[in-house]
Amino acid sequence: MSTRSKLLFRKFLKWRYQNISNKQFTNIASAIIGLLAGLGAVVLKNLTHFIQQLLEGKFIKEIHQAFYFIFPILGLLIVLLIIRYLIRKKVGHGIPSTLYAISKQKGIMPRHQMWASLITAPLTVGFGGSVGLEGPTVATGAALGSNFARFFHLNQTTRTLLIGAAAAGAMSSIFKAPIAAIVFAVEIFSLELTFASMIPLLLASITAILTSYFFFGDTVLLHFQILDKFELNDVIFYILLGVFSALISIYFSKVYFKIGNVFKKISSPYKRLLIGGFGLGTIVYFIPPLFGEGFSTINNVLKGNITDVITNNIFHIATDNIWVIISLLIGLILFKIVATSFTFGAGGVGGVFAPTLFTGSITGYVFAMIINYSNLFSHQLSLTNFAMVGMAGLMAGILQAPLTAIFLIAEITGGYELFVPLMIVASISFLITKKYVPHNIYAAELAKRGELLTHDKDKNVLMLLDLDKIIERNFIPLYPEMTLGEVVTNAVVKSPRNHFPVVNEENEFLGILTINDIRSIMFEKALYETVKVRSLMHAGSDIIYYEKDSAEEILNKFKRCGAWNLVVLKEGKYFGFISKSRLLTAYRRKLINVTA
Repeated sequence: MSTRSKLLFRKFLKWRYQNISNKQFTNIASAIIGLLAGLGAVVLKNLTHFIQQLLEGKFIKEIHQAFYFIFPILGLLIVLLIIRYLIRKKVGHGIPSTLYAISKQKGIMPRHQMWASLITAPLTVGFGGSVGLEGPTVATGAALGSNFARFFHLNQTTRTLLIGAAAAGAMSSIFKAPIAAIVFAVEIFSLELTFASMIPLLLASITAILTSYFFFGDTVLLHFQILDKFELNDVIFYILLGVFSALISIYFSKVYFKIGNVFKKISSPYKRLLIGGFGLGTIVYFIPPLFGEGFSTINNVLKGNITDVITNNIFHIATDNIWVIISLLIGLILFKIVATSFTFGAGGVGGVFAPTLFTGSITGYVFAMIINYSNLFSHQLSLTNFAMVGMAGLMAGILQAPLTAIFLIAEITGGYELFVPLMIVASISFLITKKYVPHNIYAAELAKRGELLTHDKDKNVLMLLDLDKIIERNFIPLYPEMTLGEVVTNAVVKSPRNHFPVVNEENEFLGILTINDIRSIMFEKALYETVKVRSLMHAGSDIIYYEKDSAEEILNKFKRCGAWNLVVLKEGKYFGFISKSRLLTAYRRKLINVTA
């Protein structure tokens, strides 16, 4: 930015502070962020479709089956090269990287996140990576919101709100479901749903959906029309679907984590690409419906057009045997998450939202088919209704966002006729899955490190504390062989503190000496040369470990031991002290800031 531009910008900021309140500016910013998030969604979708059209050319169509194996590997290789030599920085996995920025980076997201996913995600999905575009779209919008807030010098609370607004805008633009988009932002990013936050979320959601209508018209991502009304006799089957959805959600999550952990142990990115790309290519070669996002398969299922789904395979199986059809559909359910995990493991950029919808639609459809053709029940279920509600069940289980699942499907169906079954299935699936998988795919890593923001305000405030600003360093260290006279002359007289760390030559912590320990002999000069620190010091009440102890754990240590000061060790060496009063003061200030 030139000197003249900086001057004009400063004048604008001054004018803004004088004429526009923070609340008004936040509302204006939210509308702008919604527009940008909507545009990001448009660019991602169009680039992906453009790549897919190029790959579906006349020449390639004639030998297309072979290219099901080649395309995913080629796309993942291009992505790896772009990240390694063009972006040269880590491209986070959509929503998890956004959650990390909120919890540990004060809502600050790297600038390259604003455009990195716009390149890498379409290449991943367009070439057949079995992931979705929703996560990268949200991450792109969130990065835009974060950097917009930084540019205009907005505080951390406002940055977090604009990130949530961007997420709502992205989801609103993708699914044309503005209410569900707001619920998504609140559930996934643990935003406080107050009047102050509601208006910015609404504005972002509105501008984003208007952007989507401007570019795509009335076109919707999921095509569904309710043909069969909800009947009271169906309730027991929706309860069973909730349980079935939970089982699939647990399978989905466990497989995702397990395969992810295997790839984390592989240090070489090229080796990960080779293993993941070959695995993905093999799966989509034999099961083409797993190629790409899979929304065409989802729409076929929602329309009841299952023939196109099961015949799209290397063997071109066409059968009237219902149990063979069910077996093929179960294969799609079981292998979708494997293909998704291989895509991520190989270095692809995408999200799990679309794979969740894909798996959910087929789960509901298969469940209804089993009931209808098992001859155990005379009651016939609506295959398409159960397919739609199954999507909600998997969203509630895998993403652990039951309200988002309910409102998204309700908005997509254009009404609330399925609201009761949606509530039944989503709640049951969520409750059962939560017991066996404590955190969703987005938040599992952060939760494991104790860095996950939740709707627990106290924990959030503690997590947002900057411990480096709380640690006090101005203590005079003592050594075991120092005499009482040296302690009085070199420490007590020169320090305003009433306690001193005892360390060795390598700065390893050995113990503590307090004024109370020497008060009775401090003026006995006859003891100055004979009494040494080694005989006076004692162990600390507890120890704070800089690398692993969170603010919450530190507070718990203060509660357990009753001390007012605890020593801090960093990399096994003495680093400083934290006082309970300083910690509680910092907590109070952060609480006021967060809830402002």
